[in-house]
Amino acid sequence: MSRKHRRSAAALVYDAQGNDPAPRVIAKGYGMLAEMIVQRAKEAGLYVHEAPEMVSLLMQVDLDTRIPPQLYQAVAELLAWLHRLESGAEHAPEGGVAAAAQDVTDVVATDIADASGGTSRR
Repeated sequence: MSRKHRRSAAALVYDAQGNDPAPRVIAKGYGMLAEMIVQRAKEAGLYVHEAPEMVSLLMQVDLDTRIPPQLYQAVAELLAWLHRLESGAEHAPEGGVAAAAQDVTDVVATDIADASGGTSRR
């Protein structure tokens, strides 16, 4: 695969009941590293969401750093999607995005993106 079209992946962790006021990026990478992130997520039973825009934004966040307020809405929508998957609901959960974020702990976003280089740490 060309350098401009390598797969990229970013992993988030969020514990609304804990002391995390916002999700954090706990792993990110390109190429084989992205493949490993996705593989480990799937092996751990985590959800993998494929969204090029989300990955592009998350790749700009430093590791072990909370997402910036500018990404709250986009990540909240991702968490709402995850909550709907986990609950089997077809529509947005009662209580909106805040309710959706209550039980989420890990999610990985992945896509094929234009980029060069990456790192991972858990």
